[in-house]
Amino acid sequence: QVQLVESGGGLVQAGESLRLTCAATGTIFSLNAMGWYRQAPGKQREMVAAITIGGSTHYADSVKDRFTISMDNAGTTVYLQMNNLKPEDTAVYYCNADLAKSDYEARTKGGMDYWGKGTQVTVSS
Repeated sequence: QVQLVESGGGLVQAGESLRLTCAATGTIFSLNAMGWYRQAPGKQREMVAAITIGGSTHYADSVKDRFTISMDNAGTTVYLQMNNLKPEDTAVYYCNADLAKSDYEARTKGGMDYWGKGTQVTVSS
């Protein structure tokens, strides 16, 4: 089984920083990309930032120049450094991983999506 374990959420004031961490554990044959999504009350889940195993990154326009996504050398832990947080960043943040648990899964499906349980980020004004 694959698990994504998130940590680092909390309550901060506007302008402050937080760092989210997500570790992928379990049987992993290959990992293609990891990322962070968020969902605010009454809104759809949206992509915040993503990083491929090759190091390419992609950000939502709303977080560019404030958030930075990175990955450890092992390629199984992803971080989201969030600076200059704004009240509109308040949401539950979910970790996502596109990975394969076996050679067969990698060859036939490329990878499958896995999700963490989410961590709450609240930014007060």
